[in-house]
Amino acid sequence: MPQTVVVDCRGHMLGRLASIVAKQVLSGHHVVCVRCEDIVLSGGMVRQKAKFERFLRKRSVTNPRRGAVKFRAPSKILWRTVRGMVPHKTARGAAAMERVKTFEGVPAPYDKVKRMVIPDALKVLRLQQGHKSVRLGDMAAQCGWKHNEVVAELEAKRKAKSAAFYQAKKKAITLRRKAEAEA
Repeated sequence: MPQTVVVDCRGHMLGRLASIVAKQVLSGHHVVCVRCEDIVLSGGMVRQKAKFERFLRKRSVTNPRRGAVKFRAPSKILWRTVRGMVPHKTARGAAAMERVKTFEGVPAPYDKVKRMVIPDALKVLRLQQGHKSVRLGDMAAQCGWKHNEVVAELEAKRKAKSAAFYQAKKKAITLRRKAEAEA
């Protein structure tokens, strides 16, 4: 069984990230995407919001309550983008979609795990300097996602906790080196 790969989505372009994740899950890897609210879309906020609102207006003619469910959460937007790149109606595609997990922030089991980045999808390597870009969390918050502040608050707590852990770890390493040098 392949190892689970935890991807830190901060600063990655949405489509490029989704295509690489889709390819990996189709080849049998388990992929967990954390910090989906920090994914980047190219283009300005007005353009991205207009595109998403056009998508939200699509509905069934005969019964508007029927029709596709349109998720507002950034993790679900990434999940749906990956699903669009996977043949999810086949058994192989359905099995691949079960190997994808997406989260806002970094939840408990994955905050102690090494997180990877995907260089082919990074904004700093793919988007030209000076071009407009939008955080997926900001765009989602303007289109109906209500948990942007809560996720930001929880992330601040997690970062403070991990910084304290790192300081204690550095202190322990220096003490160990000092003890080894004396011995």
